[in-house]
Amino acid sequence: MENPITIALPKGRILKEALPLFAEVGIEPLESPSESRKLILETNVPNIKLLIIRPTDVPTYVQYGAADIGVSGKDSLMEHTGGGLYEPVDLGISKCRIMVAAQKGAVLPQGRRLKVATKYVNTAKEYFALKGKQVEIIKLYGSMELAPLVGLADLIVDLVDTGGTLKANNLEPRELIAQISARLIVNKASMKIKHEQLTEMIDKIASITEATRENTHEVQH
Repeated sequence: MENPITIALPKGRILKEALPLFAEVGIEPLESPSESRKLILETNVPNIKLLIIRPTDVPTYVQYGAADIGVSGKDSLMEHTGGGLYEPVDLGISKCRIMVAAQKGAVLPQGRRLKVATKYVNTAKEYFALKGKQVEIIKLYGSMELAPLVGLADLIVDLVDTGGTLKANNLEPRELIAQISARLIVNKASMKIKHEQLTEMIDKIASITEATRENTHEVQH
């Protein structure tokens, strides 16, 4: 009998884009995650189950072995300070950018620390430290765009997809920190114990991802 495999998937956009990918390798939940209230879903493969959790928690579940494998946005991985996991495949889905933004046309104040509002505290600290800038980080959990408009912060660090939300709130992107996409991540201990099963799954997902990337490239050219 094969070892049980637990896959951690994040709620939201990545889940919608990751499910078809797992379906292509023959793994499908028996219940729709969007309709079920269960957090653990059985699949059509008896020894494989899915955990549906908050995006920021996926790296932690995989790091500590509560899940063997998972899908996480690169933004969550950049914030995650623990080790214990591999990042073997860029899935090329749920693409966006993590950016520094400010009020449109705003001149940033000199002679004091800039205030930066973000939920990406570690990412922002590291970025500004590498640039040699001392900033005050203000942690928020949502509606970052509001912070510069009410004088709470000079800058924000946030995910930007189309830029429509920034524009609607009279903000503009100033600096690109990183291109973001969803990544396949694997627990290091699981990779040793369940090597054959996980390697087979990773290889299948990698080849599907590569084929999709090549098809997209051909269409664009």
